[in-house]
Amino acid sequence: MKNILLFLTLLLLFLNADAQDIVLKGKVESNGSPVVKASLRILELQRSSQTDAEGNFGFVALNPGKYQIRISALGYQTQVNTIQLLADTVLHFDLVERKENLREVVVTGTQKEVNRLESPVPVEIYTTKFFQKNPTPSIFDALQNINGVRPQLNCNICNTGDIHINGLEGPYTMVMIDGMPIVSSLSTVYGLSGIPNSLVERIEIVKGPASSLYGSEAVGGLINIITKDVGKAAKFTADLMTTSYLEHNIDLGFKARLSPKVSFLTGVNYFKYGNKVDDNHDGFTDVTLQDRISVFQKWNFNRRENRLFSLAGRYLYEDRWGGEMNWTKQYRGGGEVYGESIYTKRFELLGNYQLPLKEKMFLAFSLTSHNQDSRYGETSYIAKQHIAFSQLTWDKKIGNHDLLFGTAFRYTYYDDNTPATLMANQNNPEKVYLPGVFAQDEIKLSQKHSVLLGMRYDYHSTHGNIFTPRFAYKINFDESSILRLNAGTGFRVVNIFTEDHAALTGAREVVIEENLKPEKSYNVNLNYLKKMHDLSGNTFTLDVSAFYTHFSNRIVADYETNTNQIRYNNLTGYAVSKGLTGNFDVTLNFGLKLNAGITLQDVGLVEDGNKTQQMLTEKWMGTWSVSYLINSLNLGIDYTGNIYGPMRLPLLGSLDPRQPYSPVWSLQNIQLVYRGFKNLEIYGGVKNLLNFKPTKNNPFIIARSNDPFDRQVQFDPNGNAIATANNPYGLTFDPSYVYAPNQGIRGFFGLRYTLR
Repeated sequence: MKNILLFLTLLLLFLNADAQDIVLKGKVESNGSPVVKASLRILELQRSSQTDAEGNFGFVALNPGKYQIRISALGYQTQVNTIQLLADTVLHFDLVERKENLREVVVTGTQKEVNRLESPVPVEIYTTKFFQKNPTPSIFDALQNINGVRPQLNCNICNTGDIHINGLEGPYTMVMIDGMPIVSSLSTVYGLSGIPNSLVERIEIVKGPASSLYGSEAVGGLINIITKDVGKAAKFTADLMTTSYLEHNIDLGFKARLSPKVSFLTGVNYFKYGNKVDDNHDGFTDVTLQDRISVFQKWNFNRRENRLFSLAGRYLYEDRWGGEMNWTKQYRGGGEVYGESIYTKRFELLGNYQLPLKEKMFLAFSLTSHNQDSRYGETSYIAKQHIAFSQLTWDKKIGNHDLLFGTAFRYTYYDDNTPATLMANQNNPEKVYLPGVFAQDEIKLSQKHSVLLGMRYDYHSTHGNIFTPRFAYKINFDESSILRLNAGTGFRVVNIFTEDHAALTGAREVVIEENLKPEKSYNVNLNYLKKMHDLSGNTFTLDVSAFYTHFSNRIVADYETNTNQIRYNNLTGYAVSKGLTGNFDVTLNFGLKLNAGITLQDVGLVEDGNKTQQMLTEKWMGTWSVSYLINSLNLGIDYTGNIYGPMRLPLLGSLDPRQPYSPVWSLQNIQLVYRGFKNLEIYGGVKNLLNFKPTKNNPFIIARSNDPFDRQVQFDPNGNAIATANNPYGLTFDPSYVYAPNQGIRGFFGLRYTLR
């Protein structure tokens, strides 16, 4: 009996050992190439393996059975496959490359197409999917969810604004469409809305010096709106959205092919808001009423050897107004009922043509015409601006040198009815000629180290010679860890009436104390990027930067010496913008995505040893977006928001009862998106969940809203308002005390249709 039991035991051990002797091996590839360091995990056994340099992997001592194996790798879509093991098995897995930001091609940092990982200049990329997490009717509003970037409203009544990057005001940021600097000067304030979202492929943002490539307005950074490639765009798109505030927005896009060599893409945006709201009971509209239409068309021509030739044009018309609730157009420009009414007509043409040569040479050009007819109470601002721009570039590689040479010419015509174009009591339109040349050399020192050297020389027809050098250094510690150092100089010529809205609103007198000199700056930016992934297919990205900008000849608006005036002068000291900014991205394998950013900044003016915080500039800000996809329900959830630290606000005197600093404030939004229908998405949600408004802790926002023409204000001999029984705080009418939108909590609903 003992012998039988011993025999059975030995037999079971033998069978069990044989059962655990199954070997699973194979190879992981993508498009025929091995995928190195791919992670493979058998979920039921919690056992893992990793591919070698040839893409090979292996597991030993496995039992027969049915298993799930997950394959993940940095830059590729994660797969989960079910396998049946009965004997030794050899498998082959083919991964699909994931179009992550780090692998995308960028053009903004160096004016040439380059893999984002290889760019010596840090470039941030934001796709339409990112902006759809918090749908907005304009790109101006959409930028609120980008860390270090803030859309700043400059007027409580007409809601014009500009874009701040790292605390620097809007005029220090160049805004481009497809690399053409068409949004500048006059349109910096009035032309950022109305670019059809249906045509936007992505937005590239450079925070830091770019004047050596792009000229005077790229002192603090630039925003490049990249439109869709005609050949890759959908046949038809439609995005319709409405809100409980009765804001209505329509975005349409469609493409057509006229012949095998000619195709075009058209985008139309229409925005309508005609609902008067006065929740703060000051007699003025809380939100500006708008009627806007924009049409954008892009043409693509197929040429021999795939040479590039594209043309694009945009037309924008906008009628916006805000003011007293009983204002109508019959009161426009009059002194009976106060209103701010702005008519804008804008036309843009831009193109890029690759010369029919063996060398890689491109001729790019743009023409813009901006006409504005505005009334701010009894004050008229009628302006015209025409800009012609052309640029020829030569992209050449010689050994380890990646060279770019270029020459550019810019002509600006500007005319208005203000002192800006008045000389000897005669109208004298501003005509500026700005020819320039630039050169750039990116030198590959070794596999890990590269240096970029650049310079630009411009001749300004008014201010003479301008030289702007640039330096960048990049080190790749490994394939996902990069350190970049960028430094450069910049210059900027200021046009007060196109950049400072306060010069037109209210009753303040504008005083230009001397011939203003161009601003000059130097800027340093240090950036570190690290991307990590674990064996479960989760990815983590850390992007951290330190920045420093020093200004001389900074042009400053003085609101405080005389509260009835705005006095402009070059700062006798200097201005500085410095800080730290960081972004953290997480993508988890079960469908959760998190993006969070924080910026700490110190932006101030130093004069006679005294430093003051720049007006309307926060010391810190944060942004976030959290997205989760419930596959079983075809339902996506997006939670987005931002938060801002206190800003110094423009008071009108020592008796002004409004808060001198804004509170900590936040705008938060939530959205649900249903994707269960073919080609159709249905979305809806709530904006401004906390119902924040700038009226918090303030007795009023618009000063003297009961007397917008200052009929009952008394002034002393120096022009300062006097406190009286009717005017106990000694104020004048002024709508420039603004830092956040006046819109409270509101719902939104939309449909998004795409036909490929």
